[in-house]
Amino acid sequence: MKILLIGGGGREHAIAASIKRSPQKPLLYSVMSKKNPGIFELAEETLIWDEKDAAKIAEFAKSKGIDMAFVGPEAPLSAGVSDALWNAGVPTAGPKKNCAKIETDKAWARKFIEKWGIDGNPKYAVFSEYAPAADFIDKLGDVAVKPAGLTGGKGVKVMGDQLPDIASAKEYTREVLKSDNVVIEERFIGEEFTLQAFVDGKHLAYCPTAQDHKRAYEGDIGPNTGGMGAYTNAGKLLPFLKPEEYDAAKKIMQDTVNCFSKETGEEYKGILYGQFILTKNGPKLIEYNARFGDPEAMNVLSLLESDMVEIMKAVVSGTLDESQVRFSEKATVCKYAVPEGYPDKPMTDMEIRILGDREKNGEYIIYYSSVYEKDGKILTTGSRSIGVVGFGNTIFEAEKIAQDLLDTKIRGKLLFRRDIGTPELVQKRINHMNEIRQQK
Repeated sequence: MKILLIGGGGREHAIAASIKRSPQKPLLYSVMSKKNPGIFELAEETLIWDEKDAAKIAEFAKSKGIDMAFVGPEAPLSAGVSDALWNAGVPTAGPKKNCAKIETDKAWARKFIEKWGIDGNPKYAVFSEYAPAADFIDKLGDVAVKPAGLTGGKGVKVMGDQLPDIASAKEYTREVLKSDNVVIEERFIGEEFTLQAFVDGKHLAYCPTAQDHKRAYEGDIGPNTGGMGAYTNAGKLLPFLKPEEYDAAKKIMQDTVNCFSKETGEEYKGILYGQFILTKNGPKLIEYNARFGDPEAMNVLSLLESDMVEIMKAVVSGTLDESQVRFSEKATVCKYAVPEGYPDKPMTDMEIRILGDREKNGEYIIYYSSVYEKDGKILTTGSRSIGVVGFGNTIFEAEKIAQDLLDTKIRGKLLFRRDIGTPELVQKRINHMNEIRQQK
């Protein structure tokens, strides 16, 4: 079995590792724009190339006799890489371009959800001009402002958070409109969580819920990032999440998948990532992604006990059964080490060293993310560098392991958040949610 993986980040390193754990001993091939050393050492052959070049990737897959493919990041999905691979006779886990619009076009996504009566949508409107957008901001009074297109997880700004008042919301709206349409939405109040699922066009197999931490600095302050780290609890529910709230989020995702073929003529096959916020009225949908989250992929795929190759076969053939996707009951904490100055002025081309083993069974895994290898050295790019995942019977056991890895095994001019997964921060989330529920 020959499998092709497109993408070269921490998410893709986790996908690659899960594929290589298969008892079927698949041969892994990869396409990535920079040489991720973790993926490179797992692959039989790597093509260093533009991950959005659909024609070249399809040609590479055909030349190597690839049996199945997995598209990791959003950019190649947006570029139609899955379409090109399917057209070349390579079944692919990763939605086709028309389905990937659920992530790549936020305006399309909101209209799609509204059209089919799916729960979880906010009050919203899409604008191409400033004056009506400003009027709508005045009408709602408390908003989130989103560029319609892809922003690498960094484009959304929210009042009461990155936007202190209505004037700043309007100013950011004006800025967005210089290059994109803008989506203005009512702001939800609550706790965010991530629910990811394998999808075969009809059936979903859900991963444990996770909570990402977007802000750059401890205490949830500073600019947004692609994600500084995430945690999962032992089992599928985060500590502040109730079973009925989890079931409501699952239903929103199932209803969404049910409507894709009606809307696009294509079945959604791959990963669906639901970013939810738990409010006093239950879970509401912040956005969808058409692929695994990064860092959340490192959390959940590190727990995957099932054969990833069999899951991929089920996804592409439409035979997925939730019972065939099993996860360890351990808790995880993932923390990212990022270059000094990240995200505004990150130090690039700086050496990073990992001391000792990158994996200890049942205790931790270290993943390479946005780094590259040159002359035998691992060097930083401008983005997140190393993801460390600790395992434990509790979140707090996992956090101690992850933090110890950062303190003792990772060397370089790097920064990280010490507070992700700590008792203080997790309890803060629980208390916040309890207060919100009492507002009913």
